[in-house]
Amino acid sequence: MLDFAKFTKYSKPGPRYTSYPTALEFSEDYGYEEYIKKLQTQDSTRPLSLYFHLPFCKNACYFCGCSVVFTSKEDKMLRYIEYLKRELKILSQHLDMKREVIQMHFGGGTPTFFSAEQLKIIIDEIKSYFPNFVKDAEISCEIDPRHINEDQMKVMSEAGFNRVSFGLQDFNEKVQVAVHRVQPYEVTKNAMDLARKYHMHSVNTDLIYGLPYQTLETFKETLALALTLQPDRFAVFNYAHVPWLKKTMRKIDETTLPTPDVKLQIMQYTIDFLTKNGYKMIGMDHFAKPEDELFKAIEKGELHRNFQGYTTKGGADLIGVGLTSIGEGKDSYNQNFKVMQEYEAAIDAGKLPFERGVVLGEDDLIRQYVIMELMSNFKLDIKRFNTLFDVEFKVYFADAIKELQAFAEDDLITITETSIECSQTGTLLIRNIAMAFDAYMHQHAGSKKTFSKTV
Repeated sequence: MLDFAKFTKYSKPGPRYTSYPTALEFSEDYGYEEYIKKLQTQDSTRPLSLYFHLPFCKNACYFCGCSVVFTSKEDKMLRYIEYLKRELKILSQHLDMKREVIQMHFGGGTPTFFSAEQLKIIIDEIKSYFPNFVKDAEISCEIDPRHINEDQMKVMSEAGFNRVSFGLQDFNEKVQVAVHRVQPYEVTKNAMDLARKYHMHSVNTDLIYGLPYQTLETFKETLALALTLQPDRFAVFNYAHVPWLKKTMRKIDETTLPTPDVKLQIMQYTIDFLTKNGYKMIGMDHFAKPEDELFKAIEKGELHRNFQGYTTKGGADLIGVGLTSIGEGKDSYNQNFKVMQEYEAAIDAGKLPFERGVVLGEDDLIRQYVIMELMSNFKLDIKRFNTLFDVEFKVYFADAIKELQAFAEDDLITITETSIECSQTGTLLIRNIAMAFDAYMHQHAGSKKTFSKTV
């Protein structure tokens, strides 16, 4: 049995590493002209991964950290579609749109807040600009089970969508009321049945631990109910409480949040429960059945991580379209405006709605590789690293290795001449382990209001 109290010492602010450098390093120093040049000179043999942000929601879920616009007005939705069309037209002037598309994701907000007819308009427009979706492209959509009907699922299925992710969070009614998202089991079950009816090859359910009033016992009940849905994948996220960034989180009574040791107990139980029931842990917070391509990728050490989560689709340039979307090139990250008026003003001026980003130097690329390998595969092949970068790992990262000794003493990692590998317990603290390689952490060390807690 783990000494959970012992490991709560690792509960401190830290990045989730959907990128390295993290979004905190994005700035306006990376200017529009440089961004356009990066787009125009991308290697046309590299495939594309597309992300479309559909930001609208009817009501606030207090736990949500996404960029959301609350509305119930039809005209706002239609207006946004027109701006997406215009953004695609401008993008086509700077990017080779005939490149192969291997991945596309609709995120939000609530993408299915758009009607079936509106979704079809958006999808048709995208495919008119990007004609070369590969046959096995991963095409996915985040779905709130409270906002999905058969017409919408049919439109997505006919357009080639093959993956959906359902926000479930927690089935306990007291927890649901506290986070302003009441979603009975039957609602989620109906959504799952629709996904199966329309042949979604992979269905994911999102759970969150660390929410108000959650206990180990209540989360056990949620897991047991979630298992009856038989999703192909589970994503089990640690709630990121950042009320200084998200005003709606201020509505959560912090005294009702579970303590770090309870959260560790919940996560350890989750790992044991899902493993016992045929799922394998993938990356930091995902679980998949052994026949899933994610599991096959981690066995080969080929799992990748980007802003869309864990994927087998590496080696692609990510193009972000829509309000606040983030894109990623071989050596850069770029983000669109977060404020609707600024997003629209840029497009009105005939420009892409690019606001800020960061260009990666050699050191960034080296550290990015190490951090993403650890976040994705829980291990690092040091020989492979040395060959890839023509750098002696143990010399380059002498300080990091020194910092990692405490993790080794706690049996969280094993460091040898050829590898760094996490123990099962170490996987619970992978963010902390990755932080040892983050060159920017010292800049933020004094700030308690930078990142969410790792535990």
